Amino acid sequence: MVKSGINFPIFDLNSAKQLFPMINFIGTYECKTDAKGRFMMPAALKKQLTPVMQEGFVIKRAVFQPCLELYPLVEWNKMMEKLNGLNRFNRKHNDFIRRFTAGVKTVEVDANGRLLIPRDLITIAGITKEVTVSSAVNILEIWDKERYEAAIDDSLDDFADLAEEVMGNDTTDLLS
Repeated sequence: MVKSGINFPIFDLNSAKQLFPMINFIGTYECKTDAKGRFMMPAALKKQLTPVMQEGFVIKRAVFQPCLELYPLVEWNKMMEKLNGLNRFNRKHNDFIRRFTAGVKTVEVDANGRLLIPRDLITIAGITKEVTVSSAVNILEIWDKERYEAAIDDSLDDFADLAEEVMGNDTTDLLS
């Protein structure tokens, strides 16, 4: 395996398959949208997006929350590989694929550092004038600011229980 640098992909010489380093975003940012639905990417976030900026992004409605999800194209392609493994002749799989990809759009950050949120997705997410862009490991969530604050406030009481349930039972690393 050969590493070619931070801004360059990694190649597995045995399979000639391109492997991308894992993307991990950090931070929560508040932004204002203009009349067209664009918002300026914060400088700290733009810096994190630099390695994937040229490829573009996919934006879609979230599955579990009233927000949008912004996938770097490389992460979207990984998700599509998983979906391609589903059986299209299984009705539940087919329905899931249709619903998961409903309203999906490709978007880019323009030369001025702005991202245009498509009108239909603005409506779905209930976005008004202010948005919160929140890191969610390898993707970004785009929320209406008030909805984000309500979701965080609502979940504060349950977070300790959720953290224990999701992360507290993992004993695989204790012996290493």
